[in-house]
Amino acid sequence: MQARIYKRPKNAMQSGKALVDQWILDFAPAQAKKPDPLMGWAGSGDTQQQVQLKFESCEAAQAYADKHGIPAVVHTVPPKRLKIQAYADNFR
Repeated sequence: MQARIYKRPKNAMQSGKALVDQWILDFAPAQAKKPDPLMGWAGSGDTQQQVQLKFESCEAAQAYADKHGIPAVVHTVPPKRLKIQAYADNFR
């Protein structure tokens, strides 16, 4: 089963940047989710979907995946570009 390694995104509901330096390794779903006949909740027999490992760096996550024979794909985040402008520029 394949895993993906990515950097945790910033929470859209808050302006803080806590935990954005963590790298996450999680597994792709092996089975499609299906509704439970009694409750109607979506679920599957694949328990690897629930596993989410946190690492300090991308290299540590890749080393873990290599050590355990997990094929992993790294998703990098493009650098942010800030457009610096003054408040007075709104009235030009």
